[in-house]
Amino acid sequence: FRKPAPMSEVTSPARSAVFPLARPYTLPCGVVVRNRIIKAAMTEQMSDADHRPTPELIRLYERWGRGGAGALLTGNIMVDKRALEGPRNVVVDVEDDLNTGLLKEWASRSKSNGCALWAQISHPGRQTPRGTSSLIIAPSAVGLEGYGPMFSPPRAATEPEILDVIRRFAHTASFLQEAGFDGVEVHAAHGYLISSFLSPRVNKRLDEWGGTPENRMRLLLEVVRAIRAACGDSFPIAVKLNSADFQRGGFTESDSADVVKALEAERIDLLEISGGNYESPMMVATGEANNPRRESTIRREAFFLEYAQKIRSQTSIPLMLTGGLRTVETMTQILEEGDVDFIGMARPFALDPDIAAKLIRGESASSKPTTCCRAFGIRNRCIAWDAAWIPSSTTAGSLRFRRAFGIYSANGRPGVSDSTNALRLEMRVTIRQVEFLQGAGQ
Repeated sequence: FRKPAPMSEVTSPARSAVFPLARPYTLPCGVVVRNRIIKAAMTEQMSDADHRPTPELIRLYERWGRGGAGALLTGNIMVDKRALEGPRNVVVDVEDDLNTGLLKEWASRSKSNGCALWAQISHPGRQTPRGTSSLIIAPSAVGLEGYGPMFSPPRAATEPEILDVIRRFAHTASFLQEAGFDGVEVHAAHGYLISSFLSPRVNKRLDEWGGTPENRMRLLLEVVRAIRAACGDSFPIAVKLNSADFQRGGFTESDSADVVKALEAERIDLLEISGGNYESPMMVATGEANNPRRESTIRREAFFLEYAQKIRSQTSIPLMLTGGLRTVETMTQILEEGDVDFIGMARPFALDPDIAAKLIRGESASSKPTTCCRAFGIRNRCIAWDAAWIPSSTTAGSLRFRRAFGIYSANGRPGVSDSTNALRLEMRVTIRQVEFLQGAGQ
């Protein structure tokens, strides 16, 4: 495929310097996204004990919906209440449709200002903290390395369980569509279940679900097909895919390129590019210490830009780049050059819910540090800006990425004194002050 012409060749000479960020985009399914900034997913850990959306979660998205983004991607919505990425995930399960009204309220209030709401749907596979799940499966019985007792060893999924996973993804997508969500993103990155099936390091199967690249990608393709059959051709389907796992013997850029070609044949509407997993967390900035990126990429902020540029020449799927993007100059440049079609950001929205509108206006972002614990999966007080929209809480959520994430106290100073480990496990937590422009992760 020919690389798209730079936007400067197809837009009005009178466009502003930040016009690419404000320009609408029509997805292959025909749905129009009002601008090029999408709030990427964060694991909010804000459900109630029955894994239903809480008033606080709904209010959070209502506030983000007023912030100028083209679309909001939710954090992990689980497809099976037996398999959780964290103890307070929202779940849409085939056995439990009790949260219909809350899901409809979540969708309607998030979209009240014209912003689209897409649900990221996921199965954690082996990356489920000990004590949170009764079903811990992976393509093969390969456990996580480097986390000690934090994660229980998985067992290899049976074929009926694999088929059940496919059914659950389709059900969850269809149910969210009926509730008013505007699209879904299948999480096939970061080492979760579908991602682990793609990885030869974890997938040691010799049946039709493993053994060859074609078989390893079968689960992802069957999930996409099942969702399309359940939701129709006009409902946007996105996929979050690793550029690579950044592990010896794992999912490589070449593997990823092959998956992208297969996804194009399935007519997906958006591909979000990321990378890494719990063992090699390249989706957060702390991965740089052991996996240094090229200096040119660091200067341009984007973690996975080089891969996006390579894959752009091989596919016509709209691309979304997430990870490290912070300045309007970089975002504008990569859009104008046609490298990607959408800019994904996550933690900047936790610091400033109006960041999208400010970037579209060309305003410089603040570099003040954030102590927003929700950006790191911790249920605590956000004091980086007016916290009135989220009540404070000292209940800890899922402690993910012990080497990558930090815990921040409610008084704004690093600390763990007021954050309780919900899993009651003893572990060391790296305390790391994160600054917005140097921000860790996405």
